[in-house]
Amino acid sequence: MLFDTHVHLNIDHFKEDLEEVKARAKDAGVSYMIVVGFDHETIPKAIELAENNQNIYAAVGWHPVDAIDMTDQELNWLEELSKHPKVVALGEMGLDYHWDKSPKAVQKEVFRKQIRLARKIDMPIIIHNREATEDIIEILQEEKAVEVGGVMHCYSDSAEYVQTFLDMNFYISLGGPVTFKNARAPKEVAKVVPLDRLLIETDCPFLAPHPNRGKRNEPAYVKLVAEKIAELKNIPFEEVSAATTKNALQFFKIE
Repeated sequence: MLFDTHVHLNIDHFKEDLEEVKARAKDAGVSYMIVVGFDHETIPKAIELAENNQNIYAAVGWHPVDAIDMTDQELNWLEELSKHPKVVALGEMGLDYHWDKSPKAVQKEVFRKQIRLARKIDMPIIIHNREATEDIIEILQEEKAVEVGGVMHCYSDSAEYVQTFLDMNFYISLGGPVTFKNARAPKEVAKVVPLDRLLIETDCPFLAPHPNRGKRNEPAYVKLVAEKIAELKNIPFEEVSAATTKNALQFFKIE
């Protein structure tokens, strides 16, 4: 049994063959997924997928690249949607310094507002971090994100930061890059993260694991992530599968 904690089945990449993609996931042993909505278009689709599929859940948040487009109206919308019985987290939110659509100051303010909302409604958060680690840590600490905890989605930092995030009540989620032949950092992270604080994901359709790198990613491939982590930790695949699924069910309060 596998739990893919971060999928984007709500974007156009899956418009033509969504049912086949879900069937392949089931065949691969993927029992649960969280569909992550991050803007006006993808959030309603995430909710719809969760409503229409028993073991699919939703997360709703505002992506840092689009922070410039978020007003208090969107924030109020997120608060209303958080009451939906199948919405289990706020996010993805955070900072992205790779793209320059939204100024850093705007990203930071939108990030802070979403953390404050999460604390208000007592809901965990999913963090998108691209080239912004020190600022992410500073804001999480200043906004007391430890009170709700969360997930460092598709963790791309070095192993030296792992304990900092663990101390803030965060889980480390690993995806396709842990399988890349030339990716040393994710492999080191996989070795040091305690099994009871580890999650797995695909971030599909992005970051497909080896040997599908460069192709469209899909939830079935989360099995390849779990298999690689098992190899790196030198433990059975079944142990990784069971632990990461248990972690996700407990953390996202899914019964």
